[in-house]
Amino acid sequence: MIVVDTFAGVREHGDGVVGLVPTMGYLHEGHVSVIAAAMERTDTVVVSLFVNPLQFDGITDLKTYPADLERDASIAAEAGAHILFAPSVDEMYPEPQLTIVHVDEVGAAMEGERRPGHFDGVATVVAKLFSGIRPDVAFFGRKDAQQLAVVRTLARQLSMPVEVVGLPTVRESDGVALGSRNTRLDQAARKSARKLSESLLVAADQFVAGERLAGPLTATVREILGQDTSIAVDYVELADAISAMIVDLIKGEVFLAVAARIGGVRLIDNVFLDDRTGLADTGSMLTHNSILYESKSCS
Repeated sequence: MIVVDTFAGVREHGDGVVGLVPTMGYLHEGHVSVIAAAMERTDTVVVSLFVNPLQFDGITDLKTYPADLERDASIAAEAGAHILFAPSVDEMYPEPQLTIVHVDEVGAAMEGERRPGHFDGVATVVAKLFSGIRPDVAFFGRKDAQQLAVVRTLARQLSMPVEVVGLPTVRESDGVALGSRNTRLDQAARKSARKLSESLLVAADQFVAGERLAGPLTATVREILGQDTSIAVDYVELADAISAMIVDLIKGEVFLAVAARIGGVRLIDNVFLDDRTGLADTGSMLTHNSILYESKSCS
């Protein structure tokens, strides 16, 4: 694997069908699974590593976001990536960013409502990655379900010649969706965090058994989360997988999403429910401790 820090460097070394795995670093098994999927479908796998300042709510969150290039390079190489693109802020934003990509409606509810401007930052940096790298296929995790909908809409409506692929969430052995924020949870908060996936899995079982109304499904999630007073629920919503618009009835594919604060840490999770097949995508689960805990960088 080679490490480059310019768009030109990526394009120079890309060969055949190019797959892009965009990340903000501090890689874990979720990223590794996405890289593996990219390896199966493309000739050159590019992993981008950039902590995008445009999508952070405040300067404190940006400064405290974990960063370890040597660690991430080792994980990406072992996973089989061919190119690690680790640009500087100056490479990504060489001049004041006057052009901001805004995906209306898709990014309006849920995360968009609670984090104003967040999806503008996501859409802008993804548009720059797509334009600068020119991948044939881009791979994203389904844990960020609304983000995936935003990226798919942006690529489709701006006629970008890139296929956007969403891949199942990877969970830790106790069911908690993998994410670097998990390392900030103390023992009590970690126990409470399990309620998020527990509630979603129960609702997924209801769906498989035939429930199609949003009300009973979201009520199930809220009821289970309500059993733990340390969980401050932000939202529980059922949304269309393509438009991310909140729906009352499941038609086609949707996702049931939850966001909550536990021990001062904000976590999100979801399950995808497909009325066409009657199946639920609840993700996969590790059988071992995640590589997230092999370093104290983000504790």
